[in-house]
Amino acid sequence: MLSQADNISGDRPTIDDDGPATNDPRRWWALAVLTLPVLVISMDATILGFAIPSLSAAIEPTSSELLWIVDIYSFVLAGLLVTMGVVGDRIGRRRLLLWGAAGFGAASLLAAFATGPATLIAARAALGVAGATLMPSTLSLIRNIFTDDHERQMAIAVWATAFAVGAAIGPIAGGVVLEHFWWGAVFLIAVPVTIALVVVGPRVVPESRDPSPGRFDIPSAVLSMATTLPVVYAVKTAASHGASWPAAASLVAGIVAGVVFVRRQRRLEDPMIDVGLFRLPRFRMAITGNLLACVGLAGSMFFTTQYLQLVVGMSPLRAGVQLLPAVVSSVAFTLAAPWASRRWGPFAVIAGGLVLGAVGFGLLTQVSATGSPVLAALSIAVLNAGLGAAMTVAVEGIMAAVPPERAGAVASVSETGNELGIALGTAILGSIATAVYRRRIDDLDGTGVAADVVDRARETLGAALGAADELDGAARTGFEAAASGAFVDGLHVAAIAATTALAMVAAWALRTHRAR
Repeated sequence: MLSQADNISGDRPTIDDDGPATNDPRRWWALAVLTLPVLVISMDATILGFAIPSLSAAIEPTSSELLWIVDIYSFVLAGLLVTMGVVGDRIGRRRLLLWGAAGFGAASLLAAFATGPATLIAARAALGVAGATLMPSTLSLIRNIFTDDHERQMAIAVWATAFAVGAAIGPIAGGVVLEHFWWGAVFLIAVPVTIALVVVGPRVVPESRDPSPGRFDIPSAVLSMATTLPVVYAVKTAASHGASWPAAASLVAGIVAGVVFVRRQRRLEDPMIDVGLFRLPRFRMAITGNLLACVGLAGSMFFTTQYLQLVVGMSPLRAGVQLLPAVVSSVAFTLAAPWASRRWGPFAVIAGGLVLGAVGFGLLTQVSATGSPVLAALSIAVLNAGLGAAMTVAVEGIMAAVPPERAGAVASVSETGNELGIALGTAILGSIATAVYRRRIDDLDGTGVAADVVDRARETLGAALGAADELDGAARTGFEAAASGAFVDGLHVAAIAATTALAMVAAWALRTHRAR
């Protein structure tokens, strides 16, 4: 791991902590409680997509409103992560966690019983605010509760496992709920979990805060949001609608705000984020490895869920069950990552995990348009195993690089990287696949298929299959096969790009390991 010798903040002051001592068994109960919000947030990130058809039929949002319903959560979450991490350092991380859990439960109830698009958009925004308090709080509390390096490595592995399991069971839980209840019930899944966290949390989770936090710099908080919000907006807009002037302008605005933010942090006596950390090669490697792992995980799920449902023809529930082996492999490799890190070194594990991710994407290049569900499931199992292990070790390295009193701020940096990686995974890999898909669909012009059918098919594979309903007999079958083939061609090219990127960063991690 990044050793304490790498810290650039000096000696650790005493932490204001009224919780269990290092050898108190209650710390493991605290860890169990701290996995609850991680489970909820990761499930929430994957479960909404399955409710969109019934949601659209029930409250009839416009296309613009539907886009905001889906995206407002991640916009608000990403924009507030850094600020909330710093707030937790000052007012108490457990306090912020419990407030956030209560807010998340209340917002989930509002979303579940929303009667119109505006109410649901507001509820999703509130979920983003609450979610921004949960993720950095859990990581920073783990950093303070587990002061032993080996125990902290295992605790973060458990934390990462909960994240992976939540993302995997989200589609399954969503499929079960939607088969028996209305669309809003998918939001109710979070309510009992947040209630349990609020009730049990004060009893087993110790409070911790920075005893000498310094002045809270409001301009820095504004600049952090002015950096992340436009960047995430630009990435998501480009993923949904392609390159555009609004997306480009938003990206430039975010970059400019980021430059101003960094310059301000360098001048402040007590900065929100110690940007000097990024001068450490090992810290940069850990941040990059974590971000790229999230890119790979998000991008692979984006393709595979569509492949299993639209190309193979599985139901959402069946597709979720098909990917259960990926959950098992992810759990096994993530929990084994701390041991492997101690045995071979953290950057060797990051390198090996990224290589496994590259192998998984390589397997995705072999799936066919006629259906390869077993191969698709195998590729995700290999990919999740490697990238889960790499992310676990990278996150632990990020947290180990700072003293405990600054854990909230750095945890928020790690989580912002996660959110950006998830957005980039869909945007970059999705854009590559979409470009190839549309070129293949363009080839159908002049083949006897109506021009309006081809135009609608250019949007997505789902739109193409819907447009094919207007065709009859062999024409319909041929058009569906051509559209599925175009999607698979795009998947193959995107998987090759991901394989290349993962291999390059794996080589960087290996060089870092050898340099140590």
